[in-house]
Amino acid sequence: MKIAMLAPIAWRTPPRHYGPWERVTSLLTEELVRLGVDVTLFATRDSVTSATLRAVCDRGYEEDPDMNAKVWECLHISECFEHADDFDIIHNQFDFLPLSYSALVSTPVVTTIHGFSSPSILPVYRKYNDRNYYVSISNADRNPDLSYVATIYHGIDLEHFTFRKEPERDRLLFFGRFHPDKGAREAIEIARLSGKKLLMAGIIQDKEYFHRYVEPSISSGEVCYLGSVGPEKRDALLGSATALLHPIDFNEPFGLSVVEAMACGTPVIAFARGSMPELIESGRTGYLVSSVEQAVECVGKLDRIDRYQCRRLVERRFTKERMVNEYVHVYETIASM
Repeated sequence: MKIAMLAPIAWRTPPRHYGPWERVTSLLTEELVRLGVDVTLFATRDSVTSATLRAVCDRGYEEDPDMNAKVWECLHISECFEHADDFDIIHNQFDFLPLSYSALVSTPVVTTIHGFSSPSILPVYRKYNDRNYYVSISNADRNPDLSYVATIYHGIDLEHFTFRKEPERDRLLFFGRFHPDKGAREAIEIARLSGKKLLMAGIIQDKEYFHRYVEPSISSGEVCYLGSVGPEKRDALLGSATALLHPIDFNEPFGLSVVEAMACGTPVIAFARGSMPELIESGRTGYLVSSVEQAVECVGKLDRIDRYQCRRLVERRFTKERMVNEYVHVYETIASM
């Protein structure tokens, strides 16, 4: 079987620091190659892969402000679909735009829907619903207007996440992009009311939000901001935390940082929205809450969580091996139709 893996091109595959879609695409690609599948990865030219790499742009447009994102996205997607006959399946990790090419080729297209950025993009998914094989990344993120071939949770490489039985005392962590959706403001409030130190890491996606709600706490010494942390520091940071605070203000399709934290043994206190109830076993690997006040209360109950249970949950449900096996099953099912 020959697979064309169409990656996003906002960042390199795998990303140097931020880039969750690119990270998942890389993990899946490398595992497929390890299993002997013939994969061509369509990604940026600076991408690192053991698959055959095909590229039209040198780097991700988020890393080069001189690049016109739409121009390079069009060139990138068309490069893949113009060679569709060379492949048995095209796996679209890119979002909705490649769907508009899918009716022009006979090669089946599998699309992993990493989330809906806005209801405004749904007409594209609806139009091509009968021509594509949609994969959701959580049951919570399924849209009732669409048909799905499977729900496949993201997997992670457990070798990159070290289990730590003992965290740093009284150290809470916020790990994510700085945007109202992710709840940095609420995380600061939870830590302050709990009397705990808060470390924060992630890209600044909303500068006004960061300036208004985060910078004053950095200036006062209330929190420590570490910038955008790459893989080499992520493991130690996640593992040393008493808990990951994840007070999201949107229905998150999945939460890689949630799974990564638990892989290190670190429990997660999250607002119970979106996929969180599918990822966290409340009372065993963290706590699902609905308010800052409830989160503060749960900070006081973190000693009840067995950090081994956090790791075991990830080993059971969120490995890259489980993820790739489920995608191979999807490919084989489609190929046999």
